[in-house]
Amino acid sequence: MQCEACYTPLPQMVPCPNCGALVQTDASFCGQCGFNLKTAPSSTAAIASKVPPEAAVPDLALPEPLVMPDPLFIEGLPSAIATPEVPPMQLPDRSLSGEFVPTPAVVVPVSAAPSLGGEAKTQLQQQTARLIHVQTNVVIELPQGLSVIHLGKPNERVPPDIDVSGFPDSEVVSRVHADIRVEADAFYIEDVGSSNGTYINNVPLPMGNRHRLRAGDRIALGKGDKVSFLFQLV
Repeated sequence: MQCEACYTPLPQMVPCPNCGALVQTDASFCGQCGFNLKTAPSSTAAIASKVPPEAAVPDLALPEPLVMPDPLFIEGLPSAIATPEVPPMQLPDRSLSGEFVPTPAVVVPVSAAPSLGGEAKTQLQQQTARLIHVQTNVVIELPQGLSVIHLGKPNERVPPDIDVSGFPDSEVVSRVHADIRVEADAFYIEDVGSSNGTYINNVPLPMGNRHRLRAGDRIALGKGDKVSFLFQLV
């Protein structure tokens, strides 16, 4: 019909009324048999009657209908939710005059799916921390609901949340010794001005700095590793 490179319309081909060979519509003579095409009947029916079967344009097969996907089944959901009904796709209509007639859009409402098993509640797994006294193997659970946990011995200024005065060699521990701060799921320890210092894994912790505790860390309150604790998460 047209050139693929420049889109120029090409001459149409018709069969020769005498031999059936394809020739251009503007040709004067058939290049196969030499028949004078000017004297041939110009009616469309006469030309179409001599079209060989192999030159005829075959009818296009109608496309197969769209195949809906297999229904998706989700355990615990009703079948009405697992396999929602989807309206069939509608193709735009065309009037007899060839003008485009738009088809109204189909709006499919999306309803909220019910929660599985009634009201679904989000449960966050919260880790609990504890200290194990190395010298006596006593387990101390860190208090829940506190953002700052004071370690030390009884005093009137900052009462300790974890009292270590009952452990052996507690004289090396200051009354206000260290704090454990809880931030989300992280635990930090800092020295708050003790006399004999705080050590993490045998390394001194400078006052004002803080260390994020990890499971297995060894905390020594005071020198000599006499009052030591292992930090654990359970």
